[in-house]
Parts: sequence; structure tokens; C-alpha cells
Amino acid sequence: MNDSELILILASIILQAAPLMIAVCGETITERVGVVNLSLDGTMLMSAMTGFVVSLKTDSVWLGFLAGAAVGALFALIIAFGTIRLRQSQVAVGFVLTLLGDDLSAFLGQNFTHIPGPVVKFMPIPVLKDIPILGPLFFNHDMVVYFAFALVGLTWWWLFRTQPGLHLRGTGERPEAAFARGVNVNRVRYLYTLIGGALVGIAGAAYSLNVKIGWAEGHTRGLGWIALAIVIFGGWSPIRGAFGAILFGATKALATVLQRIFPEVSVVAFNSIPWLLMILVLLIVSSESTERIIAFLPRPLQRPLRHLLRAAPPMALGKIFGGK
Repeated sequence: MNDSELILILASIILQAAPLMIAVCGETITERVGVVNLSLDGTMLMSAMTGFVVSLKTDSVWLGFLAGAAVGALFALIIAFGTIRLRQSQVAVGFVLTLLGDDLSAFLGQNFTHIPGPVVKFMPIPVLKDIPILGPLFFNHDMVVYFAFALVGLTWWWLFRTQPGLHLRGTGERPEAAFARGVNVNRVRYLYTLIGGALVGIAGAAYSLNVKIGWAEGHTRGLGWIALAIVIFGGWSPIRGAFGAILFGATKALATVLQRIFPEVSVVAFNSIPWLLMILVLLIVSSESTERIIAFLPRPLQRPLRHLLRAAPPMALGKIFGGK
């Protein structure tokens, strides 16, 4: 494998990871405000189907993304209303919506399977794309990739460097204290749950319009659960979550390379590598034995490793707030 082939593989990993980064940012926002949206898998399937069909009918990928965002926001609204107003279990509502989205996308999209349609246009950035190594990796893509990286930075800045972001995190950590300081907790939860759901919907549409072009039943099945796992792996931080999405994309690329090297091995074995890796990572970040191992390392390494592997959820995550 020469240098140009390696760069092409790395660029492909970034392209594959971009929609997942968008979904991770959306779910990070939602969970940071204290709401668990377990409908991601069904939401991404429905938005992938809807985004493709709308783009096909209107010949506009941007209307497709808008339709995907609307589907994501609608699913999130059901989550928010069912848990905030009706005080039902967030987990139960999310699971039901996941199953609904899976079956409904298959039923409504059955007449649009394996049909060519509009795709996101390739938009390399002049001058920047010619930078050695970095240019082909980060500046020789389309708007979905650029949006994904910009969203990661914007989400981090909003969460940790703005007063509305402080209110958001306060609502997810100590809603009673936030309410005492004048924050309308349930209104904030509605707002950011909808925003997070819309981003998940955009991620679903990105798969059918930019990564796995077209629509087929089960188009993004499983990726919603991967996004949820990456949010935990990333410690509810958009930047760490972005690294998790890229890591998942790298394992998918590794599975493809290994299949070429060992054609006699079943493709199922290699396709299971990303899933096994995510399970391993989740065990590492949540295991008490990891803390014991870190304690034996040199002191200068202990603090950065604890920070890297720390995965403490918002304290009010999944809890219903009794006030307004």
C-alpha cells in the first residue's frame, strides 16, 4: 500500500464518519439536557428513507436534508412530550419509536429501493485542498463533511463556553438548582431535545444522500445504537465523540482491508470487528478494574488517562423533573 492509497483510505474513513459525528452531536446535546433518546436507530432509518424520497421527488438534496431534520425533530418531540408532559419512561418510549421507525421506513420506502437519486455535490476547498496530507484528508470533501466538523466545534463551544450552554448542562445535572435560578427546565429540555433530534435526522439523510447512496430496507440499521455507544465512550463530549465516530469508521475500513487479504474468511467475522470494539471500549470506560490499572502507572500519566476514560453521565439523565 503506497502513500496515496493510504490517504484515500483515511479520507474515506472521514467521509464515512461524518454522518455519525452529526448524530453523536445531536444525542450529546439531548442527553446533556437530561433526556435519553433511544429512538436513534428508528429515527435514522426513517430520516434516511424520507430524505432520499423527498430529494428524488424534488430533485433537491437540501430539501431532503430538511425533510430528514423534520422527521428527527418529530420523533424527538414524541420523546419529549411522552416523558416531560405524560411522565412516561424515556427508555420505553424510545424503544417503541425505534421499532416503529424501522418497520415504517421499510413499509413506506418499499417502492423506492435501489433507485438512483440526487447526491450531495463534491465541493473541494480551493488552495486548502492542495495542502500536503491535510488537504486531501479534510478539505477535499463535500458540505456534509465540512458541516460535521463545524458542528463538533460549535457544539463544544455552545456547551462549555456560553451561558445558554451552562443552562443546558445545569438542566441535565441539577434541574432543581437550575429551576431555582430561573431556568424553565422543561422548556429547555423540549428545545434541545428537538434540536438534537433534528441533527440525528440530518445524519440519517446524510447516509442515503452522501455515503450509501439510495435507499434500501435497513439502510442504516444498527448505526443509531453505535451513535448511542459513542456518546457514552465520548463521555458526553462532542470532541471525544467525534474521535469515537472516526475510530468506528477506521474499524469498518480495517474490516474491508482484512477481507481483501483473507478472502477465505467469512465476511461476517470481519464485519463484527466494529461492534466488538465498541463493546470493549464501553467495558473499559465503565470498569473499576481500569481505575486500578491506572493507579499503577506513573503519576504524570494518571490524570490524563482518567480524563480520557472518564464517562460520567449527567446526574439527572433520564429523570423526570416535577417542576416547570
